Amino acid sequence: MLSTSQRLIRTLKTDGSVIYSVAWSPDGSLLAIGDNSNNVTVLTPEGYVVWRKRMHKKYVSSVSWSPDGRYLASGSHDKTVRLWEVTSGASGTILQGHEGGVMSVSWSPDGSYLASGSKDGTVRLWDVASGAVKSVLTGHENWVWFVSWSPNSNRLASGSSDKTVRLWNMASGTTESVLKGHGHDVTSVAWSPDGHRLVSGSGDQTVRLWDVANGAEEMVLRGHENDVWSVAWSPSGHILASGSFDVTVRLWNEKTGQELDRAGEHRDTVWSVNFSPSGKFLASASNDGTVALWNVPDLTTKIVPTEKIPEVRLQIK
Repeated sequence: MLSTSQRLIRTLKTDGSVIYSVAWSPDGSLLAIGDNSNNVTVLTPEGYVVWRKRMHKKYVSSVSWSPDGRYLASGSHDKTVRLWEVTSGASGTILQGHEGGVMSVSWSPDGSYLASGSKDGTVRLWDVASGAVKSVLTGHENWVWFVSWSPNSNRLASGSSDKTVRLWNMASGTTESVLKGHGHDVTSVAWSPDGHRLVSGSGDQTVRLWDVANGAEEMVLRGHENDVWSVAWSPSGHILASGSFDVTVRLWNEKTGQELDRAGEHRDTVWSVNFSPSGKFLASASNDGTVALWNVPDLTTKIVPTEKIPEVRLQIK
């Protein structure tokens, strides 16, 4: 393993707000973050703020980019989803209907729909063009923490406080399968790039891999010493990332389950991890008010560490 100092590129420091969600733009040129000061912020990886808006009435738990990078969606504890025009920062559409805080939003890869998961126990599918609810998916028996589309937009995965992962068929709007094995809330889910497998993180401190075709649990990755709050699958398909209440970010080999690296630069809970589109970088968002940017190892070549750049405060352009 490389040391934390060798892996870390830079740390972006906010005004102290807890950062719950971070996501790279589809072209990798921008980051979006949501925080507990009700802000949605778009910024460069160098720390320059393109715009910051405080229009939600409660904290922003999730952000998701449209596939073309022109729009951004944000979900909030104020029970709404907002759509933002990235160039101007204008918010023209508010999606309302959830009866509890919105914990997760996810834009379909084909750009047509937006999914949202809520404390009301439902998953809602929204038609982006009209802002109308396409369908309300019910079946979970508790909060829905996270939603994630399959690469072909045909399925949706959701993780819940009922300890299950549900796979939904988008053509019928029905449950295709229920994945059971976690001993606590399922807080995060992510698809493999080929759409054949799924990874989930949980309050039971584990990361689990699933075969989507038959719903079988393939592997349990252990090592975190507290709740796992976020998981991500690298675009190459070879590496998994996880962020935890134990303040670490961990990288795993998806074939062997081996822990490849462990970063402890954050000083508090890691709420969100997200790979850049190239797969060369990882962003992590934390309760400590920072976003850390990390080098990701290439498993086929020798790793060459990038020089660490000192912590920088976000700067308004």
